[in-house]
Amino acid sequence: MHISAKVDYAVRALLALAAAGGGPVSGAALAQRQDIPAKFLEGILAELRRSGLVVSQRGAEGGYRLARAASEITLADVFRAIDGPLAQVRGERPEAASYEGAAAHLQEVWIAVRASLRAVLEHATLAEVASGKLPASIRRLSADPDAWRSHTYPFSHDPLVTAAPKDA
Repeated sequence: MHISAKVDYAVRALLALAAAGGGPVSGAALAQRQDIPAKFLEGILAELRRSGLVVSQRGAEGGYRLARAASEITLADVFRAIDGPLAQVRGERPEAASYEGAAAHLQEVWIAVRASLRAVLEHATLAEVASGKLPASIRRLSADPDAWRSHTYPFSHDPLVTAAPKDA
């Protein structure tokens, strides 16, 4: 799964708003607190405003605040607001994909991938992440030491992989 910079920045900005306790926070302050390029963040905040996740207030005491309680906004809400559906196959939803022959059951795999993403992202709220009180299901997944290990194919574009094995 690829997590875009826009999604990462959006989640971080919303977490900062959640931690701010409801008062408006300026885009510049959010950018500084999370070390996010201010101009880029302003565009992201505009998208979050259009999607109904934040509201903005003009004036000297202006800024952004969450449109709903942090406990009501999931990470899936943020992903969808910024990048669209959680899982796509060639730009379409997995249920729209169809395959034949040896790939006939591939659609089921893509549906399972989406279900796995939902199982995490739809069950983690901004309040839980900001407080560190993650759901038990997420804590169990992240507690697995293998979850922290990269499973990179040795010929990938991973910058940490510098050479092919000698017997290749």
